[in-house]
Amino acid sequence: MAYLLGIDVSTTGAKALLMDERGNVVVSATTEYPLSTPRPLWSEQNPADWWQGACASIGSALAKANLSGDAVSAVGLTGQMHGLVLLDEAGQVLRPAILWNDQRTGAQCAEITERVGGLSNLIALTGNQVLPGFTAPKIVWVCENEPETYSRVAHILLPKDYVRYRLTGEFATEVSDASGTSLFDVANRRWSDQVTRALDIPREWLPCCTESPEVSGRISASAAQATGLRVGTPVVGGGGDQAAQAVGSGIVQPGIISVTSGTSGVVFAHAEKHTADAEGRLHAFCHAVPGKWHTMGVMLSAGGSFRWLRDNLGEPERATAQLTGDDPYDLLTREAVRAPVGSEGLLFLPYLTGERTPYADPQARGAFIGLTVRHTKSHVVR
Repeated sequence: MAYLLGIDVSTTGAKALLMDERGNVVVSATTEYPLSTPRPLWSEQNPADWWQGACASIGSALAKANLSGDAVSAVGLTGQMHGLVLLDEAGQVLRPAILWNDQRTGAQCAEITERVGGLSNLIALTGNQVLPGFTAPKIVWVCENEPETYSRVAHILLPKDYVRYRLTGEFATEVSDASGTSLFDVANRRWSDQVTRALDIPREWLPCCTESPEVSGRISASAAQATGLRVGTPVVGGGGDQAAQAVGSGIVQPGIISVTSGTSGVVFAHAEKHTADAEGRLHAFCHAVPGKWHTMGVMLSAGGSFRWLRDNLGEPERATAQLTGDDPYDLLTREAVRAPVGSEGLLFLPYLTGERTPYADPQARGAFIGLTVRHTKSHVVR
């Protein structure tokens, strides 16, 4: 039987999933890695952690399934969107990747909007307003704040596409992920020469862009040694995490909408044709389905808020989990059950990394509101 391998370069960890040719999930594995916040508003990761995590998860999944890499017929990629990976001429990473939930680039967003001729022209060119999470303002920020690094740039990649590069040696992306860069002509499914010229970003820095199901490279000898996969195994374009989950959830025709709570929270709707919101409140991106588009609204800290709570207030649960083998999230959820629905009026504003939809505000902040002496940890978790 043939098997397919999916790799997800998420914010929390690298995930590998094996499916059989009938679409049944055989096994999955996850390798977590850290998130760095070296300054307020900043969010970064080391691309080497993605690659090492992907290798570990692939090896673990193959071992769990008792399969060799020869059994894998093809590899698909997905992952967190918008993150900026800068490489030099030799393909070496120049600085930590700036992630989708990084909010340092408010000034650069305003600058980009002005340089391309205002919001209406920007939306006409890219289908979207430029947001701090998107890729283009990160590039401008590096140019303005780290000129020595910028002078060495030769390639720009998105997170999943860096793992593709390590797997295949190819500099490539696909339309759904490219849509979130603010450098992409979403309506015509190609890089926008007008925007790259306005921002003085060399076109040769950008990877080639395919439709999501197209083969974008093949497993190299070095990647085969690192992962256990077979040399020459095809790697397809894949999709940004939201477009990929939409395909898996059947959001591939009009009238079907998904709501997803990962690190971020997303409402996603299929679109037969490109339609941009005149005010840029919703994202208009290319779908992973060839020739189709989607509309999306994003809340930046959904499951990310729960991870923040686990990491900072869940030490007892994490310690217990190490002893019992339980998941600390499950232990925290049991704690939440002790509080009534509504948490006796306690509210939480989840703006831990700013906010995006419908009001893009990198300065928005989280808060617990309505605390009283009756409230306990159970109420806070709930």
